[in-house]
Amino acid sequence: MAAFLRSRFPIVLGLRARLTLSYLVFFAVLLAFLGFFFTQTLLSVYDTQTRAVLNDEWTTLKSYLKIEKGKPVWFYDRHDPEEAYIVERLRRIYLLAGADGKPLEVSKLYAELGVEPPEVIRQRIAELRRHPREPVWEIRHNHQKVPFILRSGLLVDEGKVFYLAIGRSLAESHRVVGEFQRNYALFMPLMIAAGILLGWVVSGRALRPLNEIATTAERITGSNLTAHIPLRGTHDELDRLIESFNRMIERLDSAFTQMRQFSTDVSHELRTPLTAIRGQLEVAMFTAQTPEQYREAIMNALEDVERLSRTVRALLLLSQAESGQLALQMQTLDLSQAVREILEQFEIAAEASKLRLTSSLEPDALITADRVQMERLISNLVSNAIKYTPEGGLVHVAVRRDSTEVCLEVEDTGEGIPAEHLPHIFDRFYRVPKRESTPERGLGLGLSFVAWIVRAHHGRIEVDSSVGQGSRFRVWLPAAPPQPAVAAESALAAR
Repeated sequence: MAAFLRSRFPIVLGLRARLTLSYLVFFAVLLAFLGFFFTQTLLSVYDTQTRAVLNDEWTTLKSYLKIEKGKPVWFYDRHDPEEAYIVERLRRIYLLAGADGKPLEVSKLYAELGVEPPEVIRQRIAELRRHPREPVWEIRHNHQKVPFILRSGLLVDEGKVFYLAIGRSLAESHRVVGEFQRNYALFMPLMIAAGILLGWVVSGRALRPLNEIATTAERITGSNLTAHIPLRGTHDELDRLIESFNRMIERLDSAFTQMRQFSTDVSHELRTPLTAIRGQLEVAMFTAQTPEQYREAIMNALEDVERLSRTVRALLLLSQAESGQLALQMQTLDLSQAVREILEQFEIAAEASKLRLTSSLEPDALITADRVQMERLISNLVSNAIKYTPEGGLVHVAVRRDSTEVCLEVEDTGEGIPAEHLPHIFDRFYRVPKRESTPERGLGLGLSFVAWIVRAHHGRIEVDSSVGQGSRFRVWLPAAPPQPAVAAESALAAR
């Protein structure tokens, strides 16, 4: 029904109005429940009190009433006003009937309520004989709809059984309850109005931090990411929301800073080879005179074109990888053999940098991997180790295996990475601030590739580094099941 009304009559309510409305509905339901509860409580209290009074009057009545020769006789001092008043009150709503069900004495008010037929009285006498300690209670109304409560029981005198019933009016108790209900109904709108006002104020105070967050969010732009919302110090959900918002702003600021730095670096990386290409071609056009000079200019231009192509390919490849468009060609690969082949390619570079490039590779380190991406991972880690290790240093590559995992470890004695930068080195475009002794840096994409390749192969990567002592990268990859030939050789070796 609510959905139908919203579709037919679309009403836009703010969060504060919805909270106030919810508070109003809850408060109204609560007040209605309290009114019903107190009404029933009052009725129960009056009912209990009336029954207690009737029980006392029943006991008192038996002390004044005697049956002589089948007729009721009241024994009291008629000259005593107090006793006369008590007896008169006891006889005000009163019925006495014999065992045959015929009334012996009936008061006028009881007659107005209706005297039970003889067969009903005889039936009640039989029930009361079976349960003598349980009186019969009944509610009746007279012609004016005034309620009365009646108590019926047995009266035994001179060995004979009689049916006795007395009663009291419930008009006063019902009047009090009705007056309470009327007063409560008149007072309830005032309480609801006060609840609306209180809900509006409380919801406004509760939503104030959200409005501050919205105002702050409107001020945030790509060039203004310094806005923060102060905590209220209540340590509640809103404080946690404010903390999350502030941390989000910090992350956005960091991301925008990295993107701006990346844009600057990319512009520089793309502009440098383009400028060199243009300069070399212009020089060749205006100054070259021999085929050799033209050939040299073209060769230099091609080298810069290749450098530009590598940069563009790296950007496109990382974008495809992170968007899931790069399909992996998984196959069983001996990681030790792949590392051995990559290290052969870096031997000349290590000798040129006057470094020692060593390795310890366990055989049959089988993994299920994409060979191209795994070679890129190894090349990036070894290239970084050589690049950031000074002359006379050491780069050591190791491959170990156990029953479930294969570990690739690349360790160097280079300058190391400061601790505050370790959590970010795998972030896209992140680069550790350059030192004077550090060679020219790349685009900050190599370790991003490494992290993606490790995730794509369901592995994990760990880094230990200390400034001035070097770094150690460990890559853990799931081991592939042994090949049949390898398993046969292992079985023969075990014999």
